[in-house]
Amino acid sequence: MESKIPDMDAAFAALSDPTRRAILDRLSGGEMTVSEIAAPFPISQPAISHHLKVLEGAGLITRRVDGQRRPCRLAGGTLEELEAWLDHLRRALTANYARLDAVLAEEMQKDRSQKD
Repeated sequence: MESKIPDMDAAFAALSDPTRRAILDRLSGGEMTVSEIAAPFPISQPAISHHLKVLEGAGLITRRVDGQRRPCRLAGGTLEELEAWLDHLRRALTANYARLDAVLAEEMQKDRSQKD
């Protein structure tokens, strides 16, 4: 399955950081300013801004200009694309386990037949 995400590595790299995942979680409630996002974190606002740049570069959030404010929100599409790609892998893995279960059941049946 080919991804429509321009840089899937950047998206997964962005998601690898717990602070960035927490930022995304905060943004799941709706648009927020940088200072609103930064409020619960024990790190500086410039550090939060750096995390936001990484998330934006990975296509996970968007920012807009609203006078002096720079509200951020979750970007549409990228998370859904990641989810679709992971679902593709999940289905393949499930099919592999089903085949393995069938082989093991067959082998166990053969083993029982030989013991009888």
